[in-house]
Amino acid sequence: MSLVLQSPAAHPQQAAYHFLSKLSVETDVSDVWSDLQNGVTDFLLVDVRSEKAFLEAHIPGALSLPHPTICEASTTALDPDKLIVVYCWSPACNGATKGAAKLAALGFRVKEMIGGMEYWRREGNPVEGTLGTEAPSIG
Repeated sequence: MSLVLQSPAAHPQQAAYHFLSKLSVETDVSDVWSDLQNGVTDFLLVDVRSEKAFLEAHIPGALSLPHPTICEASTTALDPDKLIVVYCWSPACNGATKGAAKLAALGFRVKEMIGGMEYWRREGNPVEGTLGTEAPSIG
């Protein structure tokens, strides 16, 4: 028996709802890079890794807000009208999910950048920081 067909596929309308729901809370490295290249300023990029990791290498223009520190007091400078895009190390890191959950609970619109810093670097996109491209790609 087919493992693929073991569970029936969703009705197309149900599938469309599922995938659109997913896209409402995530974006990817390519889309973020494209928007940055095109001067799109409707979102704020937030690195939720540790301050040390941020200082070593981060996406140009990103702010550092380590996910354990996210609270009402630490987010007062964030524009509540802008979408926040969070990232962490890689698909194996749930720091972006933790940060996104906290920001959403505080009333911010937020998306995770799937792939994180690992896939940002794999696609050859620029980084800045004290170690730059010599910094580890994953934590």
